[in-house]
Amino acid sequence: MTLKENHIAVMRLSAMGDVAMTVPVIRALIDQYPTVKVTVISRPFFKPFFNDIPNVSFFEFDAKVRHKGFLGLLRLYSDLKKHNITAFADLHDVLRSKIIRSLFRLNGIQVANTDKGRAEKKALTQKENKVFKPIKTMIERHCDTFEKLGFSIGFSNPVFPDKMLLDQQVTAITGSKTNKVWIGIAPMAQYESKMYPLDLMKELVNLLARNENTTIFIFGAKNEKEVLEKLTNNAINVINLAGKVSFAQELQLISNLDLMLSMDSGNGHIAAMYGTKVVSLWGATHPFAGFAPFHQPIENAFTADRNLYPQLPTSIYGNKIVEGYQDAMRTIAPETVANYIIDLLNITIHNS
Repeated sequence: MTLKENHIAVMRLSAMGDVAMTVPVIRALIDQYPTVKVTVISRPFFKPFFNDIPNVSFFEFDAKVRHKGFLGLLRLYSDLKKHNITAFADLHDVLRSKIIRSLFRLNGIQVANTDKGRAEKKALTQKENKVFKPIKTMIERHCDTFEKLGFSIGFSNPVFPDKMLLDQQVTAITGSKTNKVWIGIAPMAQYESKMYPLDLMKELVNLLARNENTTIFIFGAKNEKEVLEKLTNNAINVINLAGKVSFAQELQLISNLDLMLSMDSGNGHIAAMYGTKVVSLWGATHPFAGFAPFHQPIENAFTADRNLYPQLPTSIYGNKIVEGYQDAMRTIAPETVANYIIDLLNITIHNS
């Protein structure tokens, strides 16, 4: 087999942050093996993540109709066979992807899957005999998967895309970036245990907004618009984007930010895949679990105080409620985070 014949199918269905974490790996694969072709199998919503990567095609997984259920997975395999796949990388390792993986293997196609490190994650989050140490990141685990297929990927010089052009609808909201510092803030998360308390977030926003040359963009879903509006404090340089822009337009803006402040959530991973600086806040979860945003120094991750809350992290995904740990994130002071960001971006603050 020659390199020109290599066509790797890559499967990762959800969630948003997990799919975003595959992007730097696939980008590096194509950069280091430019004759390889990749077909990404995922949900249609995530297609924009891969639009600018050469040699990458996107195959839409139709969970509701064509690819629903076991018969749907058989149709998915039949659909993929038509693309002359020579290798299959399962970056999800769930029942659906295992079935597709098995069908390819039975037909003589080389397959590999990502080891999610479930045992190490359990040891990190268990209450008794906790093993509190960093485990291999998901980025590294995905690289291991491609290594099994014969493609060693290095990240000594990560490749990031050029900043995207902002369309007129976006610039009508943002204004010109000339001599401005743009900071994105994504305050929401899937689980409350991963969300910085909104009263503290409001303080943090106010601290960052003190410089008139800094513009802050609040990211969130349309149904979160009213809640997020409270964070703006009617400041002219704090803009609530919820319900105002499409997902594709959000990506345009994120690629042009100077920094994204996020929870342990998808927005941090999206910003990181564009090479945007990310500062992250962690409550019930912890960056040691391997889900820190790509290529960000550990100093950019602010975690809750484990001296006061020694069971942290209590879960990998933040979905486990531990009595008495509801206020863990309140141990992260808004002033500490704001001052760190101000120093990181060399922002000059004018005190009134």
